[in-house]
Amino acid sequence: MLFFTTNPACNYSYFFYNFFFRTPTLCIFAKENNRKHSPLYLIIYMIDRSTIEQIMDTAKVEEVVGDFVALRKRGVNMIGLCPFHNEKTPSFTVSPAKNLWKCFGCGKGGKPVHFIMEHEQLNYYEALKWLARKYNIEVKERELSNEEKERESKRESLFVINQYAQQFFVNALHNSEEGKAIGLGYFRHRGLNDETIERFGLGYAPERRDALATTAIAAGYNADLIAQTGVCYKNDEGKLKDRFWGRCIFPVHTISGKVVAFGGRILQNNTKAAKYVNSPESDIYHKSDHLYGLYFAKQAIMQKDRCILVEGYLDVISMYQAGIKNVVASSGTSLTTGQIRLIHRFTNNVTLLYDGDKAGIKASLRGTDMLLEEGMNINVVLLPDGEDPDSYAQSHSTEEFEEYINRNKVDFIRFKTNLLLDEVGEDPVARANLVGDIVKSIAVIPNEILRSEYIKKCSEMLNVGEGLLVKETAKLRKKHTEEMQKRITGSSDTTSEEADNSTAAPAAPTEFQKSVLENYAGNPLHNKERAIIQYLLRNGDKLLQVPEDTASNTPAFTETVISHLYYSFHEDGIELSHPLYKRIFEEASEHAGDINFNPEHHFLAHPDSEISRLTADLCGERYILSKFFTEQASNEERNEMAILFEQTTRLAIAYKHSIIDEMLKDTMTQLKNPAIAGNAEKAMELMENFKFLKETQQALNNQLQNYGFGSAAFNV
Repeated sequence: MLFFTTNPACNYSYFFYNFFFRTPTLCIFAKENNRKHSPLYLIIYMIDRSTIEQIMDTAKVEEVVGDFVALRKRGVNMIGLCPFHNEKTPSFTVSPAKNLWKCFGCGKGGKPVHFIMEHEQLNYYEALKWLARKYNIEVKERELSNEEKERESKRESLFVINQYAQQFFVNALHNSEEGKAIGLGYFRHRGLNDETIERFGLGYAPERRDALATTAIAAGYNADLIAQTGVCYKNDEGKLKDRFWGRCIFPVHTISGKVVAFGGRILQNNTKAAKYVNSPESDIYHKSDHLYGLYFAKQAIMQKDRCILVEGYLDVISMYQAGIKNVVASSGTSLTTGQIRLIHRFTNNVTLLYDGDKAGIKASLRGTDMLLEEGMNINVVLLPDGEDPDSYAQSHSTEEFEEYINRNKVDFIRFKTNLLLDEVGEDPVARANLVGDIVKSIAVIPNEILRSEYIKKCSEMLNVGEGLLVKETAKLRKKHTEEMQKRITGSSDTTSEEADNSTAAPAAPTEFQKSVLENYAGNPLHNKERAIIQYLLRNGDKLLQVPEDTASNTPAFTETVISHLYYSFHEDGIELSHPLYKRIFEEASEHAGDINFNPEHHFLAHPDSEISRLTADLCGERYILSKFFTEQASNEERNEMAILFEQTTRLAIAYKHSIIDEMLKDTMTQLKNPAIAGNAEKAMELMENFKFLKETQQALNNQLQNYGFGSAAFNV
């Protein structure tokens, strides 16, 4: 239950909650608390504490930020234009005295390390090493095991070889007669200027089939490792051959700028050869986890709060050169969940930009459902017939291109509905199939409010009753959840007889379920706990924005919903009372700092059938907090992370308030007991408890008011 204590461990947990992302030297205790599942555990375990302190003491905010933002003095502080959102009037403030930065426009702020994390999209460990390099600080780390050394050494070797290959291709492009005549001639023919060619690291692979292989081996690189990068391969005779010979080269970068792979375009009219050849999968390259151009586009995506998704290398490069920099490409492959989540790190908004021909229209629908399932907001823009992003960027100014996108973007449901309506005409069967197709897309949207809005819009456009669409959507969502659970847990291996009986009555409760029903039925806290678990499953991996605390001079910071709930409960010693809910909450809390942890998928695939079944139930039913969400989401202009902070904080406080209510009721019941009334000492103790609980209840009310919340928070 709820307790308040002077126990050092509890005081420490509160301190840790407040400063977890702000004072890195404290994070060293993560190891002592055995939080091994947190990414920060590994980070702190690898870097010596004194090194972290030296980095944090040495890094000057005005120097770090000044490398990226033009700052000017204003009194004791410095101001500039925020690099994280578009603004014309500076709202970005740097305080050298406090070693803090803060944007009063978008709300982001923190220490120098947090600026590097945000600006360069690095994790905490990488940002610390970035600062260490800037200030020439030696990073002291624990000694890796031989196995770890070998693995890390191999990865670094592959990156080094890729970097060497890229320099080779660039040199061949600019310094060989063949490269200048063929490769450079092609890029300039496509309208690319020298600055763009250099920025994207474009190159040329000579016609000789072992030009790179011979040069790399002569330079001392290991033949086996060269082959493992994919830039070369070994033929049947074991000889190393170039993969990209006679092609223009497009390097693929990681999100931090390392060359991880290549794409090569053939220039000869050879009908037998593929137009493009791409690097194969390797220990460092998994194509489903990379998007072409994201390294160059990430800042613009954050500033615009929108990612434009195109198909090819040249589409990205031409648009970037034309001034539209928030653009990436899937490089001709089908969009993957990993790629979508990469985009999701920077924005929730995606614009699909495709050719205006029939193939382009069909292509624009391919990744829609996957984007929707990951909670993305989608617009579609079709270019005029005969145009593609590359050609349109070459023939129009930045302003003209942006105006075209803004004028012609259509939300996916309207686009898809109009497209399919044109195809089906008045055929009733075809129209019924169309409705099913649209509802199938709507059903994968995780946000209930957004689903509701799309259902209304679909009802109006198709002249179909809204109630029918709601029913069909709910049916599809339940089916989708059940199929996912079966697929992940392997329970799909049923016999045909079992499949025929799938609509039979549910199985009798297990012994565990019976004990839960007997021991916990009627507990008034369980509805609140069920709401917490459902909210955690739906939103646990999302980032929220904890606002600045001026009283303690603490800047704003971001953390996951799971992390916020965990530390909110942990500081007060709260544990959920329902055993199943408690197990899910504790297991999710082990991933509190992991933004790549997807709680819904994790618990649907849980080996404990009770947990996976409960997850399927919670993910398949309507949000318990639907009214609550509706009230909080009414202001569309509010920042999503700020809204998530409010929702999560109110949910936690509401649960604490419910606990206090139950304790007050229990205390009152005891005070009314004649046996206790005759015991003055016991009665006095209960009265003190009652007074303490009322004060705690008022403290929760005050906490709500401090955040600007109303008392409606308790009606969740």
